[in-house]
This record gives sequence, C-alpha cells and structure tokens, in this order.
Amino acid sequence: MIEKKDDYVQILKERAKKSRVYKSYQFVGLTISQILEDEKHKSLYIKLAKKHHSDDLLRIAKEVAERKKVQNKGAYFMKVLQKTYPYLLKNKKAATQQPPELH
Repeated sequence: MIEKKDDYVQILKERAKKSRVYKSYQFVGLTISQILEDEKHKSLYIKLAKKHHSDDLLRIAKEVAERKKVQNKGAYFMKVLQKTYPYLLKNKKAATQQPPELH
C-alpha cells in the first residue's frame, strides 16, 4: 500500500514539471520569458500578454534580446515598456492604438 502512494506521489511530481498551455496568451507569455531568458518571471509576462497586444510585446522582447550588452533583459524589457511604450501599459483598449506622432 505504501509503495502505491509513493508511486502516485512520484507521478504527480513528474506531471507538475511539465508545462501546460491552454490559452494563446499563456504561450506568448512563456515565449517572452524564454526570449528574455527570464523564466523566473513567466507569470508576469503571461499577465502582460493577457492584457496587452501580443505582437507588440513579442516584437519588443525580441528587440531587447538582440542587445548583447544588456545583462538583465527582463528588467530592461520592463523599462522599455514603461518609458517608450507607455500606451501599451495603460489599458486593453490603448494597446491597439499607435503611439502619438512626434513633431
């Protein structure tokens, strides 16, 4: 009887290690965390992908990842979002708008 419990617990531990993605925004968030090499904060990226336009977030993450001198890509990504693309973080409707034109 004890062996069956131990086997079951082991099976549950193995299942917990596997990632399950049910929604597209979950996939986008996980992809961003992998691009930025910041899987520790994957829930943050999933939350961002759920609320905001996924294409923009992926594009920005790829741009940040291409910068070789950046050591903490996750922090730099968030700084870029806050400074350069604040309209993405305002609300869901604003995520589809274009940035204001500079004159």
